[in-house]
Amino acid sequence: MLLKFEVFGKAMSVKRVDNEWHLFIDSNTGLRTRVYDVVIPNELLESELARYLGDIFHESARGDNTEVVRLN
Repeated sequence: MLLKFEVFGKAMSVKRVDNEWHLFIDSNTGLRTRVYDVVIPNELLESELARYLGDIFHESARGDNTEVVRLN
């Protein structure tokens, strides 16, 4: 299952693959780019992902983009 988030205005998604979380940046055209320099701990629960992404990307919070929102 692909979990979609808006992380301080940026579209991102997270997918569980072989007991690992994979993070992607989503584009408006439907392309998805894997983010390799952010590691999400394997033991993190699905319900904890939004908070974790907020902690990692907190420096991106500006103006109207001050939240991490799960979209699905």
